[in-house]
Amino acid sequence: MILVVLYVINWGDKAVLGLVARPLAEDLGLSASQIGLVGSAFFLTFTVGGFFAGLLNKWMTLRWVIVLLSLAWAATMLPMVVVASFAVLLLSRLALGLAEGPSSALVHTAIYSWHPPEKRGLPGAWITSGASIAKIAVAPALAVVIVNWGWRAAFITLAVAGVAWCGLWLVTWKEGPYGERRESSAATSEHSDEAQPRVPWTKIFRTPSFLGGAVAVFAMYALVSSVLTWLPSYFEVGLGYSRLQAGTMFGFPSIASMAALFLSTSISDRLLSRGASSRVLRGVVPGVGLLICGLAMVALPVIGAPAIAVLVVSLGYGMGAIIFPLFNAAISQICPPKQLAGTLGVFLALMSVGGLIAPYLTGVIVDAATSPAAGYASAFQVFGITAVVASVIALVTVNPERDARRVLG
Repeated sequence: MILVVLYVINWGDKAVLGLVARPLAEDLGLSASQIGLVGSAFFLTFTVGGFFAGLLNKWMTLRWVIVLLSLAWAATMLPMVVVASFAVLLLSRLALGLAEGPSSALVHTAIYSWHPPEKRGLPGAWITSGASIAKIAVAPALAVVIVNWGWRAAFITLAVAGVAWCGLWLVTWKEGPYGERRESSAATSEHSDEAQPRVPWTKIFRTPSFLGGAVAVFAMYALVSSVLTWLPSYFEVGLGYSRLQAGTMFGFPSIASMAALFLSTSISDRLLSRGASSRVLRGVVPGVGLLICGLAMVALPVIGAPAIAVLVVSLGYGMGAIIFPLFNAAISQICPPKQLAGTLGVFLALMSVGGLIAPYLTGVIVDAATSPAAGYASAFQVFGITAVVASVIALVTVNPERDARRVLG
């Protein structure tokens, strides 16, 4: 659970930009394109940082590398409190992206160390749910903080939370029996060089499951990053809700995604343990979820009622979110434990390229639209079409059973 708390803080750091977008724009005179540029800039360094997950895991233990990253996140919250400007906002979000880039792969590596491959869907859902918890609980709390004490107080709150978490982590964490170092120790004690094989990285990265899964998570993450940066603004200026209502409603899509996450992964893990096909449960099921999500977003511009628009966004987002734990579990199935952090680091870095593009593109679309409501709806439709195409690719390509035989056999 402590890793879930870390992911909550992680996503709170990401989500704060969306929550303060309107007051920041008013205080600093920023355009939608500038806010979008900041959102995309974060994902630029976030993408770069993801490629360092394997190296960090090699150089340091999980205990200390995760502490280092958490302290770095906290530090990046403070510059805007001291000097508020567009340049400082941009630089601090670039630094945050670099520090958060490796975190998802390392957190998943840590949680997977306690679970065998066939039972990693539900633990992955718990980690993914950290984003939902942040939007359900943390985002409304930060909205109250922003309304009552200003946007600077939100940055201070997140910095304090990141530092406090480190103390809790240091006194509770130990690696599980399926971790790299535990398995390495077991292999050494048995004098077996074959207990934990290494394979060429390109052999993993060129599998259809890796490539098709990367396309799918790229498309979904583009939508996630746009929602993260722009959904409160869409609810406020696009649909006519108040700022406090918009901040509170930010959690609605996450409520739907949590329900879908735990339902899909708990059933998946149970059936896999009984011998069911991972091709179906970790390929077809998440692919269909992404397809439903994309179709929901495509339909958004023709919906006139604000309440219905909120419902469609929430349900579509919830269905699409199941691809994250299920595809991460699928990828963990096709690589040796020693290469898990590096493989997930590259996979999640490719995923985050969607976040590099989407926030800025949304801002450009909104600035060019006849109204904010039309601009946001059109942007979400673009990402919906992308998700539909990606879902078809994933449905055809993702088959962890087949690719595990190719890589490990």
